Amino acid sequence: MKLTVRSLGCAVAFAALLVTPAGAQDVKAGDLVIKQAWSRATPGGAKIAGGYLTIANKGAAADRLIGGSADVAGKLEIHEMTMNNGVMTMRPLAKGLVIEPGNTAKLAPGGYHLMLMDLKGPLKQGDKLPVTLEFEKAGKVKVAFDVQGVGAKGPGADEGHSGGHDSHSGAKK
Repeated sequence: MKLTVRSLGCAVAFAALLVTPAGAQDVKAGDLVIKQAWSRATPGGAKIAGGYLTIANKGAAADRLIGGSADVAGKLEIHEMTMNNGVMTMRPLAKGLVIEPGNTAKLAPGGYHLMLMDLKGPLKQGDKLPVTLEFEKAGKVKVAFDVQGVGAKGPGADEGHSGGHDSHSGAKK
């Protein structure tokens, strides 16, 4: 009887592993940890898409996200959205985005984000979008972005917020 109970416990534990949802994998690059990389699905004919992620700097020196590339886009830029006199403005960060030591930069809707421009095709929900990010110190880093639904607010969309309010923490232009 003990063997049967133990076998049942092992089977339940194994089944739990099989149903664990697969999300974007954390990526380590030097002192940086990149996680929760995602984008939104785009309608056919769309030429731009946003990319969002969190970058934690576990080291003692700052690093800077300076650019990147994606096969699905002609160009990738780092952008900032801000509110000026009641008007939301967006602009590219020509010098990139600094991630200070010990801090975390959250690229999210309404704040810092990546712009994938000149899309060669639509992004489809459920796809993994390969992107190469480029940092001053950590170099080129390959990251897979999870493509969420068109109106998604993030990989944890059930949390009910976009994270845009704290998107400037730990990073500077």
